[in-house]
Amino acid sequence: MRIDEEVSATRTVLAVLEGGPTTLSELSRTQTVSASAEKIKIPHYGGYEHFVRTSELQENTHIVFRWRMRTEVAE
Repeated sequence: MRIDEEVSATRTVLAVLEGGPTTLSELSRTQTVSASAEKIKIPHYGGYEHFVRTSELQENTHIVFRWRMRTEVAE
C-alpha cells in the first residue's frame, strides 16, 4: 500500500446520500465515512438501504453516494 493510499484509508470525509426512500431522515443522509469508502449500508425499517459512491471528493468537503437498492434483514 502506498503512503497516499494509507492516508486515504484512514482519513474521514462527509458522505452525502442521494435518492432512496423519502422516509429516510435528513439526519441519516449525511454520514462520516472513510475517504476510500465505496459503499454505505443504512439500517431502515427492517432492512438496509444501500448507497454507492458516485464521485470523488467534491470541493474538498464531501463525497456523493447514490441509492442503489434495498435489502431485507434475513431471519
